[in-house]
Amino acid sequence: MLSKKNQYALKAISYLTKKMGKGPVSIVEIAEKKKIPLKFLEAILLELKKNDFLDSKKGKGGGYYLHKDPGTVSIASIIRAIDGPIALLPCVSLNFYAKCEDCHEKSCKIKKVFIETRDATLKVLENKTLLDLI
Repeated sequence: MLSKKNQYALKAISYLTKKMGKGPVSIVEIAEKKKIPLKFLEAILLELKKNDFLDSKKGKGGGYYLHKDPGTVSIASIIRAIDGPIALLPCVSLNFYAKCEDCHEKSCKIKKVFIETRDATLKVLENKTLLDLI
């Protein structure tokens, strides 16, 4: 399940995508328009900035804006930046692999099903961009 933090991140970044080219957008505006708690939004936007999706301008007329072309930013990359792995099991994650403690990976039927699930999910999320959110 997509975390609330990721839901808010996608709402905020889609709002910034709509506002692209119109200058920085204040955090208060984003919070009010997208119904996101301000303190939570601050942390999310800082994380997106740290991961190079956003930039900001300080002072009067300041705020956040997209740092990258929205047509090149996949939904998968946003989800990974906020929550880490997309895979439902650590042993099938491509970017955050971890061995399951009580599993024999080579014969695990559960793993095989969740590899298929991961692949199908990634096929969609890697091919959808910020432009698909608006």
